[in-house]
Amino acid sequence: MAVQQTQVLPAPFLGDISKQYAKELGSVTAAPLDTSQFAPTVAGQTDLQKQATTLAGTQGKGIGAFEQYLTAAEPYTGPDAYKQFMSPYQQQVIDATMTSFDKQAAQQRRGISDRAKQAGAYGGARHGIAESEYDAASDMNRALMESQMLQQGYGQAQAGAQQAFQQQQGLAGLVPSLYQQDIAQLGRVGATDQAQAQAGLDATRETARLKAYEPYERLGYLGTGVTGLLGGYPGQYQSTVMPNPTPLQSSLGIASTGAGIYGAVTGQYNPWKGLTG
Repeated sequence: MAVQQTQVLPAPFLGDISKQYAKELGSVTAAPLDTSQFAPTVAGQTDLQKQATTLAGTQGKGIGAFEQYLTAAEPYTGPDAYKQFMSPYQQQVIDATMTSFDKQAAQQRRGISDRAKQAGAYGGARHGIAESEYDAASDMNRALMESQMLQQGYGQAQAGAQQAFQQQQGLAGLVPSLYQQDIAQLGRVGATDQAQAQAGLDATRETARLKAYEPYERLGYLGTGVTGLLGGYPGQYQSTVMPNPTPLQSSLGIASTGAGIYGAVTGQYNPWKGLTG
């Protein structure tokens, strides 16, 4: 017996769109993408950054720039540091002062003799005691004055050595900080230039990526639309398929047809009882 099949088919234009989509998809994906054209690229150091690196590694200007000033400060420390700051005229000043002191002392000593003569005691015991006491006091005052001048010169020399040490110490902190400011400024400006260059590289890479993937994105939009149409568009055409009968079906059909014709002619066919007579 014949089997009847009914198929609900999409609208013909949807079938055409699907076929076109499959054709284009195969064409686009046939060749692999050249991903090297949009591989990430890092911008190199700028000239300013290179200058900062060079300056940081330059002896006496970058890292360790303080060392030369600490080395220069070493002679200004220790017990003999004051000597290079002693006034070259100090001894001359001392000698002149002592000469003046001696003159005044000699005049005062003559005054003792003159008074002794007036008193009629010149050359006596009292005269000798007075001169001896004066000489002792004068010598003490002379030594005290000389020591004070030496001490004053030493103190000034010590202060000079300390000031020189502090100056070198200040330079050891100031100079490197100024170099570091230059290095940092060069680095900041260089980093800005590098960031700009990196942005350009990223933009070029993104442009290449968009260009390479544009066919895929276009097909993606088309595929999404086709899928939506196929899922939501009702069937518009129906067709009935009548498969060819099998040999058994054909023989049964022939027998049934022949029996019906014979019964109709003779009036002896009963479909429920078969042939009679």
